[in-house]
Amino acid sequence: MKNIVLFAIMTLITGILSGQPVQDIKLNAPDMERGLTIMKAFENRASATSFSSRELSLQDLSDLLWASNGINRPESGKRTAPTAVNAQDIDIYVLLRSGAYLYDHKTHTLKGIAAGDNRTLVSDRQTAFADAPVMIVLVSDISRFTVGDDARKLSWGAMDAGIVSQNVSLFCAGAGLVTRPRASMDFEGLKKLLQLNSTRHLMLNNPVGYPNE
Repeated sequence: MKNIVLFAIMTLITGILSGQPVQDIKLNAPDMERGLTIMKAFENRASATSFSSRELSLQDLSDLLWASNGINRPESGKRTAPTAVNAQDIDIYVLLRSGAYLYDHKTHTLKGIAAGDNRTLVSDRQTAFADAPVMIVLVSDISRFTVGDDARKLSWGAMDAGIVSQNVSLFCAGAGLVTRPRASMDFEGLKKLLQLNSTRHLMLNNPVGYPNE
């Protein structure tokens, strides 16, 4: 019996270390009544230098992701952030203590990719940012552009990622959270963790959390 229990524990540990999928997280419906006025949000917008390690509530996480790039026009499937030629090329990956996830805007769900805390891949050399409980990583899948060469598609993808990142910043400024748009990260480590193919390009990241008071 002892050997069976030990095997089960080792199997669980092995699964976590090897990046096995984690359970999906069903997000709450966005709260459309929250937040400051848009002008107050602009007044508050700033790049954070530190973060509280306190976990975000499920509602805060849900609202954050919907505001970042969720569907705001269900009849057409269009979203809170515009994209070049409506390619909807930006995917939002989310790194939490529990694992890495992909935001599915159609079901408003976080789809588990790999277990384990890999936030340091996003903070990279700026280790203080690893305290942020949520790491948003923006990826452009340039295969969704139906026109243009790769150089043009990468330019469009970078601009589209910048718009989503600004959505993150404005939501945080209006909802009592803090963030910082960043381009530095462990590109090779994240490509492997997030299982990115050759058409998916890492663009920007936003650590998000509560103010470090």
